[in-house]
Amino acid sequence: MNPRQITVLGECVADAFAQPSGTSNELALRVQPGGGPANTAVALARLGTPARFLARLSDDVFGRLFRAHLEASGVDLSDAVPAAEPSTLAVAELDALGQAAFSFHAQNTADWQWTAEELARVDLSDTACLHTGSLALVREPGGAVVEDFLAAAAPGATISIDPNVRPLLVRPDVYRARLAHWCGLADVLRLSEDDLELLLPDTSPERACDLWHATGVRLVVITRGAAGALASLDGVRIEVPATQTRVVDTVGAGDSFTAGLLHHLGARGLLGGRLTGLRLDDVAEACAFGARVAALTCSVAGPNPPWQEQLKRSEAVGAV
Repeated sequence: MNPRQITVLGECVADAFAQPSGTSNELALRVQPGGGPANTAVALARLGTPARFLARLSDDVFGRLFRAHLEASGVDLSDAVPAAEPSTLAVAELDALGQAAFSFHAQNTADWQWTAEELARVDLSDTACLHTGSLALVREPGGAVVEDFLAAAAPGATISIDPNVRPLLVRPDVYRARLAHWCGLADVLRLSEDDLELLLPDTSPERACDLWHATGVRLVVITRGAAGALASLDGVRIEVPATQTRVVDTVGAGDSFTAGLLHHLGARGLLGGRLTGLRLDDVAEACAFGARVAALTCSVAGPNPPWQEQLKRSEAVGAV
C-alpha cells in the first residue's frame, strides 16, 4: 500500500557547526539546513512518503538553502509562505559522544510569525497525518495559531506532536502549561527522555505515559538513545531496542525516528483517523523501523536522514 500524504508544520533552522579554521582568532562555521519539523519532512520524503511542509521561508541566504534542500529531498513546498523576516540560526557544539548543545539566534525570525489567514489557505483533504511540534507550538505570536490549526484538522487527520523542548529559547514551564491541551488534540506524542526530564522532572516514563493518556493521547513513544524506546498504546507498554551503529553525531536522530514511525504506520494504512485499528504489534514494528532510520542518521554528520535505497541496502547487509 502506498502511504498517503503527511503534512508537517514547523520551523527550518540553519544548524551551524564550528570547524577548525587554522588560526586562533577566527571561527569557521559549517552550516547545514535543520530544524526538527524540517528534518522530519525531509526524512519522510526520502523514505517514500508524500511529504508536504508548511513553513515560513525567508529569502535570505539560509532560506534559499532550506528551500533547495527540501526540494532536493522531494518535499512539497507548494504551501510554504514566502517570509520577509530572517531565518533562524542555531550554533551547535558537539561533545565527545556526538551530542549537540545549541545556542539559538531566533528573535523575530520567520518561523514564529504564522497568521490565521496563512493557514486558512491550506487544504488538508489529502492529508492522512498532520505532524508538528518543537518551537512552532510555543513561540509567539504564531503558537496559538498553530494550535487552532491542529484543532481544526483533528476531525479528518491523525495528529502527531513532538514537543522537542528547547529551554534556551522557551522556559519548560511554558511547554508544561500547554502539554495537556496538546495531548487532547494529538493521537501520537513522541518525545525524548531529555524532554521528559524537562517536562516532568523525577517522573518515571511509565507514570508520564499514564498522565498523558489520561488527557487524551493514544500513543506515546519516549526515545532513550542507545537504550531504545518505550512505547505505550492506551497504557499497554512495549520496549523496543535501539539499532546499533557507529555514532558520528545525534543531530536529527529523534526527528528521523518520528519520520520512520509515521512512515511505517502510513504505509500500512493506519493513519488518517484516531488510530482505532492500531495494535501493539504495529507499534513495535513501527518503532523498530524508526530506530533503524535514526541509527542511519546518527552514522553521518548533521541532520542527514537516509534515503529509502540506503535503508534497504543497510537492511540487506544486516547492519547500519
